[in-house]
Parts: sequence; structure tokens; C-alpha cells
Amino acid sequence: MQDSFDLTTICATDATFAAFQPYAARGLTLARVSVVYGDRYRLYTARGEVTAEAIGALLYRTERAGWPAVGDWVAAQPVGPEEAMIHAVLPRRSMFSRRAAGEREEQQVMAANIDLALIVCGLDGDFNVRRIGRYVALAHASGVEAAIVLNKSDVCADLAARLGEAAGVAGNAPVVAITARSAAGVEPVLRLLRPGLTVALLGSSGVGKSTLVNQLLGVERQLVREVSESDSRGRHTTTCRELLPLPQGGALIDTPGMRELQLWAGQDSLDSAFAEIAGLAAGCRFRDCSHVVEDGCAVQAAIEAGELDAVRWESYRKLRAEVAWHVRRTDVHAAQAQKKKWKAIHKAMRLDHKHQ
Repeated sequence: MQDSFDLTTICATDATFAAFQPYAARGLTLARVSVVYGDRYRLYTARGEVTAEAIGALLYRTERAGWPAVGDWVAAQPVGPEEAMIHAVLPRRSMFSRRAAGEREEQQVMAANIDLALIVCGLDGDFNVRRIGRYVALAHASGVEAAIVLNKSDVCADLAARLGEAAGVAGNAPVVAITARSAAGVEPVLRLLRPGLTVALLGSSGVGKSTLVNQLLGVERQLVREVSESDSRGRHTTTCRELLPLPQGGALIDTPGMRELQLWAGQDSLDSAFAEIAGLAAGCRFRDCSHVVEDGCAVQAAIEAGELDAVRWESYRKLRAEVAWHVRRTDVHAAQAQKKKWKAIHKAMRLDHKHQ
């Protein structure tokens, strides 16, 4: 364990210290979550790294989305040389979250207090422009700036075409091509970084995130495996989200490849990610225009005139349908929960009347 640690190197700001002041008066310690292992945590504190647990009151009084996540600033109480208890999570300036995998209608926080999301995509057989669009929409919904990093440019037969396709779904996000196998090859990413930023790497398995992490850190920190030659799919080498200090200042959050990426976003967040489409839709003849068959549809007119990229429109259309489906499903679950609640109340009232 380090004897001491400067929290400003991992992006503690004046606002962070100000938010922590009420807890400092109680004798607690400012810390940042570096790793989450189920109900155990690793924290960076001014006296080094420690292992921690959250107090019961924090877990029982908040929803799961409010529990400590990688990147969170927390107020902790030291209970030993390398142990602490987390008492509170400080307010988040951003929160990268998705809908929990499976059938649950639950928000899963993947990382907090991110300034820039680097969406990494491989330029081999794994290249998927619609997946890039999903990540961009998720970044907008999380209040995080995004940049698209196309890795493995050395094996791409038509780099210009791939750059154009990625730009079509990127919106205002910059798009850069790199080769993560060499230090010189990641220079475009280094130009996006600056001290004081917390940067998160996002992308599926096999796109080269671990290789990129090693280049940015300047050490072989992450295990790297080759992807399958037959389908360009990689195996998970990063098994948990982890916050790492960058040598030039700032922090990097590495994330495992996600098999399932369901949006935790509403229509407003989607319109923010696709602002030009939302602007066009405002000019449609009908307020409830589906942008498919109606006369006077400004969106379809823009597509036909070549003013709106068809791939970007298709990405928006699919994401809009997904958001609408989840909204309907959430409404159904809420109605079922309300029905169950009143059923229990009526049952309790009948039992009470019976025993009077």
C-alpha cells in the first residue's frame, strides 16, 4: 500500500472538497472508489489504498443505483491500517448507467463522475456502427461527453469508409483511428486527454481496450489476449471495472466488454443524442408522426434529399422503439406493484376487522 496519495491526481476538485466538508467535520475521510467486488470496495484515500465495506444504513436507505460505484467520491471511516467503512456517497456530477441485464427493470450504475467516454470499436470483423450509436446515446443520457476510438487501423482495408460510417452516428463526438499496439499509434487518444479528466473506456470484448490501457499507463497493467481469427470476437480480459491514475494526471476507468447494452434513457435523452433528428421532427406535419409513411414528414424529406444520414436515422429509429418498449414495460410493472400493494392493504383490513 502507498504511504500517501494526492487525491487531486485522480480528479478531486474544489467542488469535491466542498461537498465533503460536512463529513470532514465528523472526522471522516475523503476517498474515491477504485474497484467494486460485490459488497467489498477498494478506495483511494490520502493515506493510500484501503479495502472497505458500506455501512448498513447506506445500503438500506438508498436504492441500488445510489450504492457506491467505481469513480464515486465517498466519505469513509478508517477502522484499521488498511480497512474502512463507507458512510456516504457524495453527489455525482455524472453517472454512466444501463438497464440491468436480463428481465429486471433496474438501473445498473457502471461508473460515476466521468468527464469523457472513449467508445472503442475494432476495425476488424467486430466493427458495428449501430453498437457505436448505442454507446453514444448512452453517453448523452449519462451527461458525459463522448469520443469514438476506432482501433486496429493497421488491419483495416478501407479506413476512410469506416471513419465515415462512424461519423454518421457520432453526432458531435470526435472520431479518431488508432493502433493500440504501439505508443505512437495511440497519439490521437492522448490528444483527447488532459489533467483533471476522468476518462472511461467502453466497448465490447476484443476491441483492444486492455492494450490501450497499457499504452496510456505506460506499463503492462492489463492482461491481453488475442481475438479469434474466425469471428474477431475477444475473450474477457478485464473482469471488473477499475479506476486507475494516469501518469500525466487524471483517471482512467477500464470496463469489461458488455455482452448486453440496454439503454437506461428516456426520449429526452435520445433526442439530445440525435438533436438534428429531433429538430427535423419538430417540422413534421403531424405531431405524432412515425416518420415512416405520413405525408409532410420532415425527417423522410431530409433522408430523401440526402440531408440526413440513413444509417444514423436507422440507429435512432431502433433506439426510439427500444425506449418506448421499456417505458411501456415500466408502466406495467408499476401498475402491478400498485395492485399488489392495495391487495395487501385490503387483506390486512379484512383480517383486522375479523379479529375485532
